[in-house]
Amino acid sequence: MTVYDQIKNNKLRTYTIIFTFILLVSGFFYLIGKFVQSPTTYFFIGLTLSLASTVGSYLYSDRIVLFTSGAKPALKKDYFDFYTVTENLAVAAGLPMPKLYVINDPALNAYATGRDPKHAVVCATTGLLTKLERTELEGVIGHELSHVKNYDILVSSLVAVLVGTIVLVSDWIMRNLWWSRSAGWARDDDRGSRNPFMAVFLIFVLIITPIAATLIQLAVSRKREFLADASGALLTRYPEGLARALEKIAEDKTLLQRTTASTAHLYIINPFKKMARTNSWFMNLFSTHPPVSERIKILRSI
Repeated sequence: MTVYDQIKNNKLRTYTIIFTFILLVSGFFYLIGKFVQSPTTYFFIGLTLSLASTVGSYLYSDRIVLFTSGAKPALKKDYFDFYTVTENLAVAAGLPMPKLYVINDPALNAYATGRDPKHAVVCATTGLLTKLERTELEGVIGHELSHVKNYDILVSSLVAVLVGTIVLVSDWIMRNLWWSRSAGWARDDDRGSRNPFMAVFLIFVLIITPIAATLIQLAVSRKREFLADASGALLTRYPEGLARALEKIAEDKTLLQRTTASTAHLYIINPFKKMARTNSWFMNLFSTHPPVSERIKILRSI
């Protein structure tokens, strides 16, 4: 698969994700409407919410992710190596210079976000910028710029916001149902007129759908990391730099303080680091990234 095929597939995957998200959220609200005997009204509420979330995530996903991670703009005078490494590699990759942000955190990590190369952002922690050598930093930035060039950032940024929205909507609906019934929300005759199997099915769907959405998010993330590693190594012409950087990042015990499950897949390595080293198929199913050892092995075989 060429880079152009990957870009085409990522754009197609974006449309698929958006369509699936609209379908899931609208379906959520339609089921609620069936349960409270007002399916049409609730369906249009869900449709409106999903469309608004889709447009908002496409236009403002980078701002949402930066706010969530607590990132601040990086000035050239304060982070000279970060700025010059990114500038040089962006020129080599034929990309516009992305905006640079920094997270004030001793953990070692980095991510790229935005909707396209013209609106791209590369963000790194202060821990990564102070603890990596320049060649290792080049490996990390080359990896992140590869995400930008391959339009991975469009897919991953949308997924970060949309999957998070699905989880929030599901949680809101579940809490609303629980507290409404606890407060005597339904009259006795209404309770009798409702199908109990519908209530069970609704609860099942509300539990399973966020899990399925998260698994899709994780699978998309794992696949793109291998391509970004290879593309980044091709860009820097020095795969050992990224391999050594991944070793340092994985061995560092400091956990990133401000992160969420919905944005974990954006980072170069799982910020929670609970499953960063395992090769278990079952455990990797629930991991945002492929095993670090496997990534390093592939890099050193290039």
